[in-house]
Amino acid sequence: MTRLTPGFLWGAATAPHQVEGNNVNSDWWQRELRTPGMERSGDAVDSYHRYAEDMRLLAEAGLTSYRFGIEWARVEPDEGQISRAALAHYRRMIDTAAGFGLTPVVTLHHFTAPRWFAEDEGWLGPKAIGRFGTYVQAVTGILGGVEWVCTMNEPNMLAIMVWMSDPVRSAEARKLMLTPTVADGRYPVLPDPDPEVGLRLAEAHHAAREILKRETDAKAGWTVANHALTATPGNEAKLREVRYVKEDLYLEAARGDDFIGVQSYSSQAVDQNGVVPHPSAPDNTLTGNAYRPDAIGIALRHTWEVTGGVPILVTENGIATADDTQRIAYTSQALRHLFAAVDDGIDVRGYLHWSALDNFEWGHWKPTFGLIAVDRETFERQPKPSLAWLGEVARRGHL
Repeated sequence: MTRLTPGFLWGAATAPHQVEGNNVNSDWWQRELRTPGMERSGDAVDSYHRYAEDMRLLAEAGLTSYRFGIEWARVEPDEGQISRAALAHYRRMIDTAAGFGLTPVVTLHHFTAPRWFAEDEGWLGPKAIGRFGTYVQAVTGILGGVEWVCTMNEPNMLAIMVWMSDPVRSAEARKLMLTPTVADGRYPVLPDPDPEVGLRLAEAHHAAREILKRETDAKAGWTVANHALTATPGNEAKLREVRYVKEDLYLEAARGDDFIGVQSYSSQAVDQNGVVPHPSAPDNTLTGNAYRPDAIGIALRHTWEVTGGVPILVTENGIATADDTQRIAYTSQALRHLFAAVDDGIDVRGYLHWSALDNFEWGHWKPTFGLIAVDRETFERQPKPSLAWLGEVARRGHL
C-alpha cells in the first residue's frame, strides 16, 4: 500500500472570481462586459456569503483541506486603498476553515486583478512588481497560522490572458480558438504563453515569495498548468521546445520554492508541427479535453524532474462532466497514477480536487467540475456522490 506523507492533504479547490460573485472591481468583470458571447459571472454561486456552508460540506464528507483565494480587487479596490473589511472577511474564512478541521491553502492571485491595475499597463507596466508586492504585504497580516500560500495560479495561462488583453491579439486569439483547425472537427489549441510575460510573472512571484518568507511562516509556491505533453516518434526535440514555452519556464522559476502546485487534467501529443489538437471522441470532457486520467502521473514526474525535487501539492485535478459516475472513475484512476508516482519516490504532499463546487468557468457555465452542485437561482448546495466517495478515500488514505 502506498505510504503517503504524514498530514497528506485531501481536499478541494475554488477560485474567488469563480464562486464569490459580484467581483465588480476586477479586470475580469470588465472583460465579461465587453467580450461578445461571453457569459457573465454575476452572483457566481454566492460563496462570498456562503463559504461556511461550503467548508462544512467538505469537512463532513471527510476532506481535510480547502484551497480558496483572496481577491486582490476586493482588498485593494483602488491603488493604495486597502480594505480592512475585505482583509477581515478573508481572515474569517481562514479561521472558519480551521474550525472545521480543514487546512487552508490560500491563493493570492487567481487570474484576476483590480481594474485600476489592468487599465494602467497591468503586468507589463513598470510598476507591476511593486504594486503586486504592496498587495501581498497587506495580506501577510492575516496569514498567521496559514501553512500553504500560492502566490499565483497558473502563470502560464495568465500569460496567455495578458497577451490576449491587447485588442488586436485578442481578436486573433479568439479566431484561433473558435475555429476548428482540421476538417474532422478536432479541438483547436490555445495560443502559446508569451515568454516575455512569463518572465515578468516569475519576477513578481519571486518578489512575493520573499515577502512571504520575511513576514510569515507559510510555505510559499505557485501553481502551474501542467499539460502532460508527450512526443510522437522522432519529435522529442520539438517536445522540449514546446514544453519550455508552455510549461518549463514556469517550473524552472519554482526552483527554490517550498512547494510547487501541480494542476493537470488531460494530456496531448506533440508532433513536428507542435501540439496535436484533441480529436473528437465520445468520452471527451465538457471542455473538449481528452479523457486522460493518466495525465496527473505524467505531470508529477515531469514537474519533479524539472524543479529538481521541489515538494509537490496537487492543487487541481478533475474532470468537466455532467456524469458523476465518470467523475468518480476518472478521479479513481488519477489517484492510482498519483500513488504510483509516490511509490517511485516523488514527494507529493496532498491532492486537492477541482472543484469543490460547480462554478463559473471563465466565460462559461456549462462545464461542471464540482463535487457539489449549486442551484444558481436559490444557491442551494447539493453534494454529489463523488464528494462522499472522495471523503471516504480521504478517511482511509487509499482507494
